Amino acid sequence: MRYVAKIFRDEEVSLDPIKDKVIAILGYGSQGRAWALNLRDSGVKVLVGLERRGSSWAKAEEEGFKPLPTSEAVSHADIIAFLIPDMAHKDLWIKSVKPYMKNGADLVFAHGFTVHYGLIDVPSSSDVYMIAPKSPGEMVRRSYLLGGGVPALVAVYQDVSGKALSKALAIAKGIGCTRAGALQTTFREEVETDLFGEQVILVGGIVELIKASFETLVEAGYQPEIAYFETINELKLIVDMIYERGLGGMLRAVSDTAKYGGLTVGKFVIDDSVRERMKKVLENVRNGNFAKEWLEEYSRGMPTVIEGLKKIDESIEEVIGRKLRELMAKGLKWGTHKG
Repeated sequence: MRYVAKIFRDEEVSLDPIKDKVIAILGYGSQGRAWALNLRDSGVKVLVGLERRGSSWAKAEEEGFKPLPTSEAVSHADIIAFLIPDMAHKDLWIKSVKPYMKNGADLVFAHGFTVHYGLIDVPSSSDVYMIAPKSPGEMVRRSYLLGGGVPALVAVYQDVSGKALSKALAIAKGIGCTRAGALQTTFREEVETDLFGEQVILVGGIVELIKASFETLVEAGYQPEIAYFETINELKLIVDMIYERGLGGMLRAVSDTAKYGGLTVGKFVIDDSVRERMKKVLENVRNGNFAKEWLEEYSRGMPTVIEGLKKIDESIEEVIGRKLRELMAKGLKWGTHKG
């Protein structure tokens, strides 16, 4: 199904739906801190709820909040925002949220995984909606302070009050996202596209493509330092151009040789067999098999993740990369030195 997403801009959205509400921000990490600070600066009533008195508690206090234990923050809240890692939602819900929340309090998420895959039993009396900023929390905060914002996705899972979308948009406005634009979607669409993108390109595909191209050059006898520059270091420059100008703009910016080689050989490397495997990845996401697999992996202490990171840390591309990044960092310092 093809359609043009509805995009809400700042001038179309009001803070009124949440101006008299108390919002409990659960977590004070990347997104939690950004949401709490931006909403407070927008004039919204914010409580920070945390499970323990650790570094996040101290940071929240340092920035002017009076953190509360999660259960206490939840008991005072009209809107409860889960801004801790997805895999911690279920335990937090059972222990510190469900027994203490007001009847009819809203549940808010920054990613649809928990709700879409049924990690918690959503109360029938609650509005349930999502605001998913499309950047790390640090950028959400920085952009807000500069008078801008980052785009966000908004979605409604359950609308008991008939006002869930207006409240989702109000929060998006409060954290600065409607300044860039809030795109309407569904929990299912957000989750499935997010997981697919992470696996086939953003985290999974790009890492394996980098490793394979680097290793091909090194195994053919080329110096690993040269291979690193050609397959890893220059990638940032290309991605930056795509971000700023689009695919066509990037292609027009590179040499004619690069244009021809990319347009012809790219399709040879990423051929129909790769596209078929991508479809299998998407199906694995859509039918819930990936979620079941990940939940099992998480319950066992993430051995696959730990071992995978260890192998990457010990790989020649990482060893060479650390050396070259150190050299380049020194070069930047020398280049900016005024003697």
